Amino acid sequence: MPIKEVSFFHLFGFFVIVCCSVSCTNDDQPVIPDFDRSAMLENYANNLIMPAYEQLFTKTQDLKNTWELFLAAPDLTGLENTQDAWEAAYLAWQAANAYNFGPAEEVGLNKSLVEEIGVFPVDAAGIENYLSQGATDLNNADRDTRGFLAIEYLLFRSTNDVLLNELQATDRQNYLTAIIDHLNDKLEAVVNAWPAFKNEFIENNGTSVGTSTSVLYNEFIRSYETIKNFKVGLPAGKQAGQTGPEPDLVESRYAHISLQTLKAHLQTIDAIYYGKGLNGEGIGLHEYLQNVVGGPELITSLEIQWANVQAALANVPTDRNFFELVEEEDASISALHTELQKHTRFFKSDMSSLLGLAITFSSNDGD
Repeated sequence: MPIKEVSFFHLFGFFVIVCCSVSCTNDDQPVIPDFDRSAMLENYANNLIMPAYEQLFTKTQDLKNTWELFLAAPDLTGLENTQDAWEAAYLAWQAANAYNFGPAEEVGLNKSLVEEIGVFPVDAAGIENYLSQGATDLNNADRDTRGFLAIEYLLFRSTNDVLLNELQATDRQNYLTAIIDHLNDKLEAVVNAWPAFKNEFIENNGTSVGTSTSVLYNEFIRSYETIKNFKVGLPAGKQAGQTGPEPDLVESRYAHISLQTLKAHLQTIDAIYYGKGLNGEGIGLHEYLQNVVGGPELITSLEIQWANVQAALANVPTDRNFFELVEEEDASISALHTELQKHTRFFKSDMSSLLGLAITFSSNDGD
């Protein structure tokens, strides 16, 4: 009898210990030994995020200065210089638009930076309506009438001879000045806020919702899905409810640099995944995965499919603009969308599961 009692209590004690161990462990969070998330976040802050915003702000200041030179002496050379400055700034935006958090996130009535300056397609009719009213205060919710793509519309919507004549008009000059200033003001606020925010970003190194790791990962996924869904899928007519291509929805409808911006944006996704900063590769999501059970295996599959995405992108013709390729339903665009779609599971589902990071936004694309 005593022997049986001892055995029972030993088993009971063991059961209690196991249950406590399970209950005290967050099943959703994998154990990642010896991985320094703070070092990873520091690499992102110092070598990717802050330099991207600083470079972008420099380019938008160049745009502002070039536009002011044009206003002082409007001619074709000045217009072309302003167009070149816009293109350089918008390409720089592709390196920064994935960092839509912290100083760039929505606060009160101010929407996130992407919503404030990166909305496309623009509302051409809305822009023309504000021009007819002489409105320049931008005190409205029509964010598709300002930002990078509204500037593009006004600088590229017709031939340069026609544009030069149009831009002699005070209403167009005033509106362009207002939206270029708005662009610079929004970016200046973000650039100035990041040095003070950096330590908070690095120290908030957990994995639960709201931590820097979670926010960075979610914006990384959101940025990737912007490419798949809005830069490729919607123009190509691949989204639910579409019956065919809609070329008017391409990203750079007027300057025709959609393919260049697409490549630059995908290059940024690649840089974030690998932690590639100013000094080459650093500690990024790739290294994070290497420290998770099942991570190395996922990396192998993920990178095979990522190579397929890169190959599909390389197959998109460069002798025609993206608008024409979409309009003609070129097979390369459909192939690119297919490979992007296939890759979604690796970035969005498999990585989320292995890293214990919750997806906190809805892309509404069925993935």
